[in-house]
Amino acid sequence: MTVLTPLSAFARTKPLHSPASLPRWQPGRTTHALHGEVFAPAGEGSGAAMALAMAIDAAQAGEERAWLWVQDERSLKLGGRPYRPGLPGPLRDRLIHVAAKSAEDALFALEEGLRCRDLAFVIGEIAANPRSLNFTAARRLSLAVERHGVPLWLVRLDAQSDLSSARQRWQVRAAPSRPPHWNAAAPGAPAWQADLFRARAHPPGKWILRDEGTRLRAEPPHQPSHSVDLVSSAGDRPLAAG
Repeated sequence: MTVLTPLSAFARTKPLHSPASLPRWQPGRTTHALHGEVFAPAGEGSGAAMALAMAIDAAQAGEERAWLWVQDERSLKLGGRPYRPGLPGPLRDRLIHVAAKSAEDALFALEEGLRCRDLAFVIGEIAANPRSLNFTAARRLSLAVERHGVPLWLVRLDAQSDLSSARQRWQVRAAPSRPPHWNAAAPGAPAWQADLFRARAHPPGKWILRDEGTRLRAEPPHQPSHSVDLVSSAGDRPLAAG
């Protein structure tokens, strides 16, 4: 027997939002715990640096809780251990670092950290695409973030974007810094070319993100200059002249 669904049932269904109707992402607007992924090349520190900048940008003023940084063995070999003197001042003495033997151990440590509300945020680094980091594992991390309210930024080094339940997914790489004001030979403030290629609450977009110490600044991406070679002028002689 065929059962017909009344049209009124479809009228009560919540309409889906088109990307054009969603607000564009902006720094400093994160007001809830977030599971974000950052895909970055392993040959530079752009992934972990941007994850830290994002976590600081979303943190509340006067935050003094500890934070957790978990690395699997392969990401630790590629990017090295955290360098405490190079961290932002307020974070140096609050770091809890875990060096895991495998991606499975790193995922276990991340999930346990997310269950601890005494942590301000959690950062993880996992290299490539291990089999253990599948959609089920990503979903477990997202549920832990939503249940316990501890933000997570998972850095994926030299990885391909696979299935995930992360609320935001970024592709980043280093961008040129602005020249320092006082010493032209000094290194500039960190900057990233950031591509938000998937998000639940925002449409995709691209920015140049700059770390200004206490906040992030988002700028439009640089537009490449297109130079066109023009034919030199023919002069004042006739075209048929030898």
